[in-house]
Amino acid sequence: MSVDVVVAVPAFMDMTFVGLEGLPQLGEERFAGDLVRSPGGGAITAIGCARLGLSTALAAPVGHDAAGDLIGPMLEAEGIQLTGPRSARTPITAVMPIGPERAMVTYDPGVRARAADVASLSPRAVITGLSQLDVVPGNTRAYVTVGDDDARAFAGRLPGAASRATGLFIEQREALVLTGASTAAEAAEMIGGRVKIVVVSLGSDGAAACVDGRAVQVLGYDVGPSIDTTGAGDLFVAAWAWGDAAGLAVDDALRWAALYAALSVRVPTGAGGATHLEEFVAEGARRGLPAPPERVT
Repeated sequence: MSVDVVVAVPAFMDMTFVGLEGLPQLGEERFAGDLVRSPGGGAITAIGCARLGLSTALAAPVGHDAAGDLIGPMLEAEGIQLTGPRSARTPITAVMPIGPERAMVTYDPGVRARAADVASLSPRAVITGLSQLDVVPGNTRAYVTVGDDDARAFAGRLPGAASRATGLFIEQREALVLTGASTAAEAAEMIGGRVKIVVVSLGSDGAAACVDGRAVQVLGYDVGPSIDTTGAGDLFVAAWAWGDAAGLAVDDALRWAALYAALSVRVPTGAGGATHLEEFVAEGARRGLPAPPERVT
């Protein structure tokens, strides 16, 4: 069985404290307006891909625990195929969004996707982390995301395998850690010496990109007040995978992906912010984005 996209990024359960006015100091207690449990990490990307009409599988192990029992059915309800063995425990992140920022605390048992599970699905594309490019089958498009852990692990020494990536997606803070650059544009250019397409997210200000050595500025979108920015980068990658599969030109795919990421911050949780295809296309049309070609499957 072949799928459009396999997500090989660890899936978390996010526990999001909604409505915080500030973070507690040591010894202090703060109260949230709500607590929402939802799929997080790579599961956010998988949900975005599925809601945009891509056949999607998640190769990241989900735990044999209460968290896994909760998010597993949520993912399957989205039409996402779960593949590979379950692990003992599910990674968990406590998310505390405050305005345009958020703080997070994570427990990660460190279990990762297996190359054999990914290859068994004959994917057109694989979304994975910088440290897991080895799970991508040969001649398969690789979209690489770089989180805080990989940025610190590979600071100043981008691995040779990075040149296999079709595209690399990273937030500004992590890009500066990874490269030692002083600006997002400089970081994009440095990584662009090894990777065909590099996107450094600037949050609500859009992104700085490097495409085949060409600097590209991706403008942001005004979507109203930010409720929760968690998962915006994950959903940028999901929309990029959709645009690439649809045959959009690179610059247009970047604009569509930036819009998808921007739309996600209007509600709590990354999974909740993954817009469905019909609404997304309507938003893009309203903002003057070029209509995506009819996708041929």
